Amino acid sequence: MAAGEGTGALEKALDVLEAIGSAPQGLSQGELAEQVTLPRTTLYRIIASLVERGMIRRDPLRKVYRLGFRYLELVRNAYLMPDLVAAASFELRALRDLTGETSYLAVLDGNQVMSLERCDGAHTTRSAAALGQSKAVYCTGQGKAILAALDEATRDEIIKGLTLTALTPLTITDRRRLHAELQITRARGYAIDDEEIVLGVRCVAAAIRDNSGKVRGALSVAGPAYRLTLERLELLGPELSDAARRVGAQLSESQVRIADSEVQRVEGPWAFNGALARWSHEQQGLYWADTLAPTIRLLDAKGERVFARLDAPVQAMELHREGLLIAHGNGWSLLDRQGQEHSLPGWPGKPLLGLASHPSGSLWACLSHAGACRIGELSAEGELRSPWSFQERISAFCWDAEGQTLYAVGPESGSVYVMQLGSSSVRRLASLPKGGGRLSGLALDREGGVWTTLRDGWSLVRLNADGSLDRMIGLPVPSPTDLAFGGPNEDVLYITSARHELSRETLGTAPASGCLFQINPKVIGVAAHQTTWGLNRRGEAVTG
Repeated sequence: MAAGEGTGALEKALDVLEAIGSAPQGLSQGELAEQVTLPRTTLYRIIASLVERGMIRRDPLRKVYRLGFRYLELVRNAYLMPDLVAAASFELRALRDLTGETSYLAVLDGNQVMSLERCDGAHTTRSAAALGQSKAVYCTGQGKAILAALDEATRDEIIKGLTLTALTPLTITDRRRLHAELQITRARGYAIDDEEIVLGVRCVAAAIRDNSGKVRGALSVAGPAYRLTLERLELLGPELSDAARRVGAQLSESQVRIADSEVQRVEGPWAFNGALARWSHEQQGLYWADTLAPTIRLLDAKGERVFARLDAPVQAMELHREGLLIAHGNGWSLLDRQGQEHSLPGWPGKPLLGLASHPSGSLWACLSHAGACRIGELSAEGELRSPWSFQERISAFCWDAEGQTLYAVGPESGSVYVMQLGSSSVRRLASLPKGGGRLSGLALDREGGVWTTLRDGWSLVRLNADGSLDRMIGLPVPSPTDLAFGGPNEDVLYITSARHELSRETLGTAPASGCLFQINPKVIGVAAHQTTWGLNRRGEAVTG
C-alpha cells in the first residue's frame, strides 16, 4: 500500500472514531454513513476493524455504535490519574456550586497543562475547554499555579524551553515578568489568568500538593471576564487554595501499590501454618515456626531448613541469647543454638496467645481472659502485671524501639491498637475493613511505620504513625500470617504464610501458600528496628 493510500485509510478510520466519540448517545450505522460520507463497503470494513480492536462497540439494545472500552483503557493508561480525579471530584462540584462557573482539574503535561476533569457551570455562556486538551503553561491560571509551586530547578528547566508566544494582547511574553508573576503567585497561594489565553475569559487556580509536597496538579475556576472580575478572582483565590489543600491531603506520594511480582519466594518446603517470624541479629538468621507440624525453621547464609522438631503445636516464640524460647502445647522449652530442646518445667504453663519482649528485657504476654484477652508483663508466677484488656483476641503485638509504645492488632474488629507505657488506656490507631482480610502479623520500622499482614486478603499494608494507610503490597498467596524485618541491615521484609485452611481450588491458584517470602529494601523503601532478649539464671528476661 502506498503511503498516500495508508494515510487516507487512517483518516477515514479517524473520521469514524471522531463521529462516534462526538455523539454521547451513539450513532446508528445509517447516521454514521450520513456523517462521514464514505462508501458503505468502506464504512463496514472500518467499523468491523474498530469493533474487533475494541475501539468501538455496538449497543445491542439501541443498535448504535459507541466508543469501546479498549479506547477508554488506552486513554486511562496514558493520561488519567484515578486517585487524583477521585480526590478532586467533590471539590470540583463544590467550587462549581460556589461560583456558578466551570471548575477544572488539570495536570502538567510536559511543558503544557492538560484538563483531566471538568464540572460545567450553571450559565449558558460558560468556559468549556475540552477534556484532554493541552494548553500553554505560561499563560493559564492552572499552568502558572503549577509552575509557581514547583521547585526552582524544575521550574527554570520548563521555562527555559518555552517560546512565550502572545496568544492575546495580555499574554505575558517577557521571562522576567513571568518570573515576577510566579513569585506573586507563590506568595499569595493562587494564580490568575487575566484574559491571557483567550480574550474575554478569566481564571483563578491553585496548585495541589500531596502529603509529601509533590505537585500533583491544579484546581481552577474559569468563566467570562464580565462575571469573573479581578476583584471577584481575588476573593475566590483563597477558596481555591483551601480546596486544593483538601485535595492534596487525600493524596500521598508514598501510597504505593506494589505488585506481587516484587515479592520473592524463599526456596524451601511449605509449612501448614507458618508464623512467628523472628530475626536474630547475632545469628544473622530468621527463625520461624510451622505451628501445626510442629517445627522451627531457620533461614541463614546456609539456606532455609528445619532447625528443630517439637512434639506439640507451637503457641508462641521469642528470641533468647542462647537460642529460642518456645511456648507449646506441653509447656515451655528452650532451644539452644544447635536446635536441642531443653524443657523449662518451672515456667508458668498458662495457655498463651502471644509473646513479645520489651527493650528493657522484660517478657510480655497475651493471655486469654473471659472470652477476650489481656496483655501485660509476665511475672514468674505466670500472672500479668497491670495488664491492658481487650474485648477481642489479639493476634500479634510488639514494642517500639524506645519501649514506650505497644502496638497490637485485633483481627475480629480489624483494629490496630496503641498503648503507652504507664497508661491504662487503649487507643485505636486505625481500623481496616474486614473485606480486606484479617489482621495477623505485626512489625515496626524505624520511620514509625506499622506493618501488618492481611490473612485471606492476599496482601500486607503499612500504616503511617498517624494511622493513615501508606502503602499496600500484593502477595501471591491468600493467607500471609506474620512478618519481620531482617537481613544484614535488617531492612529486608520477611513474610510467613499458611495453607492449612485453603481449599484445593485456592491452592491451585496459589501453590506457594505456606512458604516464606521476602521483599527487598529497594521495593519497600524503609528501615526497621529489632529487639532481642534472653533469660538470666534466675529466669528473668534480659536483653540479648
